[in-house]
Amino acid sequence: MNATGKFAGFTLGLAAVFGIALGVGALVGPEPTQAPAGHGEHSAAAPAGDLPGGLLVTDQGYTLALDTTVVKSAAQTPVSFRILDATGAPLTEYQTSHDKDLHLIVVRRDMAAFQHVHPVLDAAGTWSVPLNLSRAGDYRVFADFTPAGGSNLTLGADLRVAGNYDVQALPAPAATAKVGEYTVALNGTVAPGQSSKVTLSVSRNGTPVTDLQPYLGAYGHLVALRAADLAYLHVHPEGTPGDGVTPAGPGIDFVVNAPSAGDYRLFLDFQHQGVVRTAEFTLRVAQSGASTPAPTGAPADHGTPGHGH
Repeated sequence: MNATGKFAGFTLGLAAVFGIALGVGALVGPEPTQAPAGHGEHSAAAPAGDLPGGLLVTDQGYTLALDTTVVKSAAQTPVSFRILDATGAPLTEYQTSHDKDLHLIVVRRDMAAFQHVHPVLDAAGTWSVPLNLSRAGDYRVFADFTPAGGSNLTLGADLRVAGNYDVQALPAPAATAKVGEYTVALNGTVAPGQSSKVTLSVSRNGTPVTDLQPYLGAYGHLVALRAADLAYLHVHPEGTPGDGVTPAGPGIDFVVNAPSAGDYRLFLDFQHQGVVRTAEFTLRVAQSGASTPAPTGAPADHGTPGHGH
């Protein structure tokens, strides 16, 4: 996903859920003219540009077609899919964005399980990747890509994983998240419907990390999901590694444009000493324009090292 052709109304910034500004994703749904189940608030006639990404399975003539929509729970489950064009033919030509031709985000609907992976494309246009689906439940699969010569899209489809679904409540809002020895702090106020700058700062055992390594062409990679409907926005931070201006930590800056008040779940990927880690946050954006203040207690350990990478 690149910083220019994305989700309407956003500028370079924060992610998936937020309707953020930097590279925004487009939408998707079960049919070109049909809103996906569970999202009836989006009418069939609503133009795609008015919706956050990931809510449609078909957009701008492209469709995300999973080879199967029901799988058994397993730690290594093969999943394959195709991106079909308006004629029903598999798309085989993509434009590389952030070092990859396609980013696949897989999240359980209660957001208790998250993966960001990069599948392999064969000559016939089928993408395939093993996923950790050891936790049963209903998942949303997001394909974030740019067709060769086209604009960025984020299509979404549902995947059901058979088994006992241990539904989890959304974690409480917090301004810090722990990932092993690392703590990530979220600073800034997010207001709905307007651009807001936030900074995610990384420290290790209390010491600021100033040697973050580039991951997918940036020092941080953020996905945000709106809790109410899993509306998606996939973005990257301001600046470029090696440009002589952007520091390699501890802070990673984003410009966020939350499309509405409500709860959002943020997933920040960052790389340090050769390992990609994922810090997870819940952020509550108030209608008044003030996001939930940082708690004073110890940070919750919601992050995961090497989360699906």
